[in-house]
Amino acid sequence: MEFLLLLSFLLVLVALFNIFLKKQKPRPATGKHPSDEQVQPLPPGRTGLPLIGENLDYFSKLDNGVLWTFVAERMKKYSTKVFRTSLMGQPTAILCGPEGNRFLFSNEDKLVQFWLPSCFDKIFPKVDNTALGVASPNSEQAKLIRKHLHAVLKLENLIHYIGMIDTVMKQQLHTEWNREKIKVVPAVTKFTLTLACRFLLGIEDPKKVEELAIPITDVEKGIMSIPINLPGTTFYRSIKASKVMRDEIQLIVRQAKIDLHEKRESERESLLAHMLLTTDENGQFFNELYITNHVYGMLAAGYGSITSSLTFIMKYLSELPDVYDEVLKGKASNLNSVLGRCK
Repeated sequence: MEFLLLLSFLLVLVALFNIFLKKQKPRPATGKHPSDEQVQPLPPGRTGLPLIGENLDYFSKLDNGVLWTFVAERMKKYSTKVFRTSLMGQPTAILCGPEGNRFLFSNEDKLVQFWLPSCFDKIFPKVDNTALGVASPNSEQAKLIRKHLHAVLKLENLIHYIGMIDTVMKQQLHTEWNREKIKVVPAVTKFTLTLACRFLLGIEDPKKVEELAIPITDVEKGIMSIPINLPGTTFYRSIKASKVMRDEIQLIVRQAKIDLHEKRESERESLLAHMLLTTDENGQFFNELYITNHVYGMLAAGYGSITSSLTFIMKYLSELPDVYDEVLKGKASNLNSVLGRCK
């Protein structure tokens, strides 16, 4: 319970700020200190060993399932608001607590910009919607993704998604959960991937979902691994899995494009269908590679976080039967009435 309580209170977001990268200017020969406007002090903390940084401690705690201690120890030692470190070869500032949360979300594109370590470009390559396929900044890609998702996640579509989730859940309960002992992580993983494939790609074929299950697992492991691109490493396998996934998704995109052209595609409100039918600000349809990379990014990014959330919910409900009984008692009737309206 302490783990969830701390996670709910802390915002642990790795962000690279140009303001933190500026070195302090030396004092002038007169002995006078520069004005406060010229000095950009770094937050307290340490960057660890050269090149390695604090990766060893970070990934060790991550593998042992106690990543929160990495933050808690440094909050106690340096600051409860912000501290610096070095992760994945990059100088990093970690903002903590509700104040850090408020600062980040109220200063997007002002004092804060969306950023990912350069090593992520090997797993999630950037592609623009141009004939030359020129890469665009991550910040621009994030804006475009949100724009498309907003169109798909319209209020009138949400009821349809609830019905779809209910259908998939009943199928999974019958095929994957109908046994005496259940391994929650694999079962929830399959449920999450099935939903993601149906929502993002419009795929209902279980075989296609199975084909994507193996590479997406390697991609997820590589996201939170030491970025060493050598044969045998987790990061290397993740890059190869990324290529496999993007090739598979591109084939799906190509077939969906043909089906839409031949009027064989049903009007499903998937992200893929929406991107195939809409144009950019110049009135051009999105090319296959652009759509492939964006859908792949959404599939990989949403897969692990949703799986983890569902797994933790089930874990704590099983450990707190009183809470489980109250949830089941209070929500069952309301849920049935909602699902009744969705059919």
